[in-house]
Amino acid sequence: MRESDLYAPVKAYLEKQGYEVKAEIGDCDLMARRGDDPPVIVELKLTFSLALVMQGVARQGLFEHVYLAVPVSKGWKLRYRDVLALCRRLGLGLLAVGKTGVEAHLDPGPYAPRLKSKPAARLLREFDRRVGDPNLGGITGTRKMTAYRQDALRCVAFLAAGACKASLVAKGTGVARARVLMATNHYGWFDKAEGLGLYQLSPKGQQALAEFTEEIAILRAHDES
Repeated sequence: MRESDLYAPVKAYLEKQGYEVKAEIGDCDLMARRGDDPPVIVELKLTFSLALVMQGVARQGLFEHVYLAVPVSKGWKLRYRDVLALCRRLGLGLLAVGKTGVEAHLDPGPYAPRLKSKPAARLLREFDRRVGDPNLGGITGTRKMTAYRQDALRCVAFLAAGACKASLVAKGTGVARARVLMATNHYGWFDKAEGLGLYQLSPKGQQALAEFTEEIAILRAHDES
C-alpha cells in the first residue's frame, strides 16, 4: 500500500458529506471545502507516527479543522486508546481507512483536560512521604524503593529486638499504618507471634534486615533528625 492509496477513499468519504476535495494544495495532502464552512485538511500516512502528528500540528497553524488519516492495522488497534488520547489533546481529528470505507474516530476541537485529582494526590503523598531519592529515574524491571517499602523497613528495624505489639511498633516507628502493613504482609517480612496483636520478623524479614542495612540507617538518621 502507498499513501496515495488512502486518497481515493478519504476523498469519497468527504464528497458524500458535500465537500469539494482536491489533493496536494501546497504542503497539504488533501483540502476539502463546503460552502462557507471552514476548510478541512487531511494528512495521510500508512502508520500513525510522530511525523504524521507533526504534519498535523503544522497544518493547525493554517486551519482549525485538521484530520490525520491512517489505515486500520493490528498495530494501530493495539495503541488505539493512546492514539485517540494524543489526538484529542492536540485538537486533531482522526480518520481510519478500512476495507469497508472511512470511519471518523475523532473530530478536531479544542481540548480542556480534566485533571485526575485522586491519582495526582497519591503521587504527591508518595513524593512527600518518601525519604531521599533512592531510585534511578528511567529504569524498568527493577525493584523500586517506595514510601510503603520504607515504612515496612522501619517496622523490620523495630522488630529486630524481638516480637512486639503492633501498637508499640506504630508508636516507636511513627508508622501509623504499621498494624495494617504487617497484617497485609506484602513482602512476607512479618509473622504473627504468640500473644494478642504481637508480630515478629519472619525468615524473609531477617534477610531484609541484612539486605537493607544501608537503607535502614538512612531512614533512622532521617527520623531522628
